[in-house]
Amino acid sequence: MKFGVAVFPGSNCDYDTYFVIDEILGKPVKFLHWEDRRVDVDCVVIPGGFSFGDYLRPGALAARTPLAEAIYDFAQRGGLVIGICNGFQILTEMHLLPGALLPNEHLKFVCRPVYLRVENARTPFTRALEEGEVLQIPIAHHDGNFYAPPEQLEEIEKNGQVVLRYCSPEGEVSPEYNPNGSLNNIAGIVNKEGNVFGLMPHPERAGEAELGSTGGLPIWYSLLQEV
Repeated sequence: MKFGVAVFPGSNCDYDTYFVIDEILGKPVKFLHWEDRRVDVDCVVIPGGFSFGDYLRPGALAARTPLAEAIYDFAQRGGLVIGICNGFQILTEMHLLPGALLPNEHLKFVCRPVYLRVENARTPFTRALEEGEVLQIPIAHHDGNFYAPPEQLEEIEKNGQVVLRYCSPEGEVSPEYNPNGSLNNIAGIVNKEGNVFGLMPHPERAGEAELGSTGGLPIWYSLLQEV
């Protein structure tokens, strides 16, 4: 499994992601520049940050770059793509994932660990997990409030596209454990085909016990099972 980490002006989690893949997973990885027009890896990771300064709205400019076009074509061919935080926002702007990420309900930036319940363990990104399992992974965002029109939200739920929901440490899903106002406590979704995954929490920041959690590692290990 060879990974590519997308880099846009304003990306700030690219080196964290590179470190996890290179040093912890021990897998080949390279950076993909925003002007690149070719993707020659097995899995693309679009990391968090503030691509192009979040001008217009988060992810809007990054979604209109040469690299975004290459990633779109790669995903249409069945390539694996994971978008983390700003990467999730970019994927919705590219229309590779449904819905949109709105400003947090309380209109404040939030940065803290959260608990996540695994809703779908049948994706390439969750094969190392079990449905109902609870992970602890940090979030850091101002625009993580997932929204979709009622009909689209119903379809997302019906298709099993919800992968992660915000929950209590015991796995209870309720509004009090929702950090940003996301509909149905949604923290991460996949496309209908299951090869594109977007999530607001940062699994690359939960890869070592010294950082407070290893809750992100099963997501990376799941991808390695695809080889």
